[in-house]
Amino acid sequence: MSGNQGKGGGKPLKWKSPKELQNKIDEYFKWAENNKKHVSVTGLAWWLRCDRSTLLNYENAEENGWLNRLNYETKMKYVSAIKEAKLRIEAEYEDRLFYKNSVTGAIFTLKNNYGWVDKQEIVNTDNNINITLKDE
Repeated sequence: MSGNQGKGGGKPLKWKSPKELQNKIDEYFKWAENNKKHVSVTGLAWWLRCDRSTLLNYENAEENGWLNRLNYETKMKYVSAIKEAKLRIEAEYEDRLFYKNSVTGAIFTLKNNYGWVDKQEIVNTDNNINITLKDE
């Protein structure tokens, strides 16, 4: 059994350790910054040489059993690495909502993250009802 397979066999782990994964994630963010590239989940997957679904499987390993062959602490380090990377990407997207002096980004984040809603009030000032009856 290869060292990558862990207990229970199965497909080898994409990264030998959570530390290796974290180092590669850190490299991606540094590369993006140095090359003035916007970060994204798909960009991270590209950098890590996997697809988005692999990242999501690692992120959701608690629910989907993806890393059950690992001890809990190691599994959670993989999960945390992906969750933290995605949170950083999300924060950068949210930050970009405020570019170019646009209020649209502020409105979007207030509605989606803070429960704000658009509300219309309709006030009827004509309380009279006019009825015309006709005999035919």
